[in-house]
Amino acid sequence: MNKLMHAIAAAIAFAAAPAMAEVVAVVGTASSQATMTKDEVANVFTGKSSALTPIDQPESAPVRAEFYKKVADKDPAQAKALWAKLVFTGKATMPKEAADSAAVKKAVAANPKAIGYIEKSAVDATVKVVFTAP
Repeated sequence: MNKLMHAIAAAIAFAAAPAMAEVVAVVGTASSQATMTKDEVANVFTGKSSALTPIDQPESAPVRAEFYKKVADKDPAQAKALWAKLVFTGKATMPKEAADSAAVKKAVAANPKAIGYIEKSAVDATVKVVFTAP
């Protein structure tokens, strides 16, 4: 009986858990970037590559936590600490931050060297997807 109660509780918890949206990395349609690997995207968003300019979402945005977890295997605090170290040592500047997915789309559409991340459901004709997080 006890195992049955645990199974029911687990099923209810799983059903009640919010489904996370699929996250994609996007660039503007004027960008020459066609596709990217997970490592290439992670390198841009962890300061290991300056090939593109990263556009972050606010720390409080659930899409930011999901993106860093899926792409860079980091939680938001780890990503912030990594960037703080790079900025402190003069190796990089903090990514620009956009208010939401709409602002990310606007920023990457205006700069062919910019890359950002948004929910897949927010993709429109102003951006192109270069990577879909697993």
